[in-house]
Amino acid sequence: MMTAETATPVPTGVRTGLYALVQHFYARQMQALDDGRFEEYAATFTEDGTFQHTPGTEPARTRPGIVAELNRFHEKFADDPVRRRHYFNQLVLDPQPDGSYRSTVYALIVRIRPGERPEVWPSCVVHDVLVVDGDEVATRSRTVSYDHLPDAV
Repeated sequence: MMTAETATPVPTGVRTGLYALVQHFYARQMQALDDGRFEEYAATFTEDGTFQHTPGTEPARTRPGIVAELNRFHEKFADDPVRRRHYFNQLVLDPQPDGSYRSTVYALIVRIRPGERPEVWPSCVVHDVLVVDGDEVATRSRTVSYDHLPDAV
């Protein structure tokens, strides 16, 4: 049994205010995505940001490229009343030498269709590089890995 005397603290290297700022950033970012406000979602990325949400595909590059990719992806659901809610949890921020932060987040996506029970699909890990300037946060890159795939990272 570990006691307070034998426990080794885990260094976080991240101040509490920054952690809360990033959580708030993710909440606004995911609500924009879930509500289909793709331009607003893309605006949370740096101008040259990259976004890869489907393993094995080339990432979308730049804000207009991210909007185009999201529109393309959601076309297949045009006749499906599905709604999605992205839940980010277990956020870990690691400072990088260039001043950015590597962010690793567990994500559960809940799919909801009218008259049906919500289902969790899929479970993912989101790997971001975040740029923080004062109270402003932007995603420089995002790669999503899926827990159910054999090559999950």
